[in-house]
Amino acid sequence: MRILSGIQPSGSLHIGNYFGMMKPMIEYQEVGELYCFIVNYHAMTSVTDGKQLATGTLDAAMDFLALGLDPDQSIFWVQSDVPEVAELTWILNNITPVGLLLRSHSYKDKIAQGLSPNHGLLSYPVLMAADILLYQSEKVPVGQDQQQHLEIARDIAIKFNHLFGETFVIPEAEINPNIPTVLGLDGRKMSKSYDNTIEIFTAEEGLRKKIAGIVTDSTPVADPKDPEKCNLFAIISLFLSEAERTDLAERYQRGGLKYNEVKNELFGRIWEFFGSAREKREQLEQAPDHVREILKAGAEKARAKALPTLELAKERVGLGY
Repeated sequence: MRILSGIQPSGSLHIGNYFGMMKPMIEYQEVGELYCFIVNYHAMTSVTDGKQLATGTLDAAMDFLALGLDPDQSIFWVQSDVPEVAELTWILNNITPVGLLLRSHSYKDKIAQGLSPNHGLLSYPVLMAADILLYQSEKVPVGQDQQQHLEIARDIAIKFNHLFGETFVIPEAEINPNIPTVLGLDGRKMSKSYDNTIEIFTAEEGLRKKIAGIVTDSTPVADPKDPEKCNLFAIISLFLSEAERTDLAERYQRGGLKYNEVKNELFGRIWEFFGSAREKREQLEQAPDHVREILKAGAEKARAKALPTLELAKERVGLGY
């Protein structure tokens, strides 16, 4: 089974990225043929500082490698290092209805948030479709917020196959109901857009400051508290066993629990959980050229997989004269 997913280098990766996408992707190494990449073309819709994008791309790669992605067990590369994806995007643009793109919930949401309605933002799903179809991906792990983009990719593939003959595998969405929605400091979904994140590899002082900023209610210390309505409880639960989670919930309900106690526990859990990855991350920071070599080798493997699909698509539409 060929599985593909990517992540944007649009800022420091946080624990929401880890539990929502990175951890499941790393686990896919054991069950299928994993294609994992840094989607820096996509990030251009929100990152306009060139130095920031370049730095973020390398940082995201280091994060993945530190957290357990094995380039010998997967194909791991940077999106822009495979030019075939841009070429296929143009081919697909010519059969993609504008109305289909205008119905994109993500596009509407981003415009509502104040982003400029440029063509890159509108055609974001076409680039995503090219990413998926270029490698004849069978399974694409997506969250609820990306499911519509996968449906658009399917629509484009079906239309292309109908117009020009069987060319692309029709991808299936892989929605894991066990992947949690990670809450941020303010109780909303953890997102860089909301500035409510807890970064994976932040320094000790920075991590303590972030955790101290988690919003809690004003229930008196002595009173019972409802763990199910507490985003602090939701965050620390990510790092607890079922028995530990049950025990903490009982401490909430008995009363006498100070939220600062839970915040201190959360700091210890996060610091320990990512301890070995933090050490590996520090080693990678000292060898950026080695990371670049890994990405270059991954791009070569990705291009070898991509080129036959692109050549077939070009032949089908009449570009292979």
